[in-house]
Amino acid sequence: MSGQDFLRRLPKTGFGLGRREALQQRLHVDFLLLFLLLALTVVGMSVLYSASGESMVTMRRQGTFFLMAYIAMFAVAQVPVGLMRRMAPWAYVGGVILLILVLVVGVGAKGAQRWLSIGGFRFQPSEIMKLAMPVMIAAYLSKRFLPPGIKHVFFTLLLIAIPTALIIDQPDLGTSILVAASGIVVLFFAGLRWGYIVLAVIVFAASLWPIWHFMLHDYQRQRVLTLLNPEADRLGAGWNIIQSKTAIGSGGLSGKGWLEGTQSRLDFLPEGHTDFIIAVMAEEFGLLGVLMLLGVYILVIMRGMMIALNAQDSFGRLLAASITTTFFVYVFVNMGMVSGLLPVVGVPLPLISQGGTAIVTLMAGFGILMAIATERKRVMTPQKK
Repeated sequence: MSGQDFLRRLPKTGFGLGRREALQQRLHVDFLLLFLLLALTVVGMSVLYSASGESMVTMRRQGTFFLMAYIAMFAVAQVPVGLMRRMAPWAYVGGVILLILVLVVGVGAKGAQRWLSIGGFRFQPSEIMKLAMPVMIAAYLSKRFLPPGIKHVFFTLLLIAIPTALIIDQPDLGTSILVAASGIVVLFFAGLRWGYIVLAVIVFAASLWPIWHFMLHDYQRQRVLTLLNPEADRLGAGWNIIQSKTAIGSGGLSGKGWLEGTQSRLDFLPEGHTDFIIAVMAEEFGLLGVLMLLGVYILVIMRGMMIALNAQDSFGRLLAASITTTFFVYVFVNMGMVSGLLPVVGVPLPLISQGGTAIVTLMAGFGILMAIATERKRVMTPQKK
């Protein structure tokens, strides 16, 4: 019996699972991941409505960004994984050039120069590097023997350091952490030897003193000091975190109810619609609401890791694992800084905080995950004797 005859005689089982998988491959959409993202979108719009003081202008603006983000996700999902690998160097170099242009002709606001303005449209090139970085590092390492040797580890760290340094100089510590993490995670999943990891920890510990005195800006050092003792400046640097903890604690188990929060609606909580939006949710929906949101986040992360495990090659596995882990870093850093466990570094809560470029970039990353998840399996054709 030939291989083709064998395939034709296979029974159709799974109660339509085969048809569903075929539909997913044709549309390049992972239905489970899409459902979870839609759930986060609904929660995000609901919490933002309250955090913004029921502002319909804010809601229309956020709705427009979400529409653009889903369009970007579906568009990126149609790109073949092999084409992503080939285009990785161009995306990386283009992103670095844009970061250099930001420092030269960028638009400034609140003491930072992070944006480019083209035809009245303003965007952050650093957001592009959140995707260009892991794609580039995954493309580079997937062509080498793994685990990587010292030469490839050094070159990878150089690729990570260049855009990270440019973003720190804007200054934008939060985005630089996410960009660096997206590249380092790829290196870790490539099988980085433990000796290199121990060496990196030693080097980092030794560099803390020069980083503190020569690399950090005054406001960044103040954020670290505020983390250690927010009560030292209750009406100044410590105000945000004190009000955030107050909002979280006042929510109790089940919260005060939607639109019934006081800290944000009476303007005690600054940035309640962006970085500190989880405090608004905790006040209105309580611990149970926050745990339900965490549950959805965990399901997204688990689905992303399953996609990574089932990827067709090392490039897909490294890239999917990096995007998923970076998403985890988003959630961990935001919740850590809002609860006073980490310094405030300006990282939004994914799909919940108000945002523009960040949401579009994040959803484009999920588009990459869907492209990897729906990549057609390579079937080995039987050899004729």
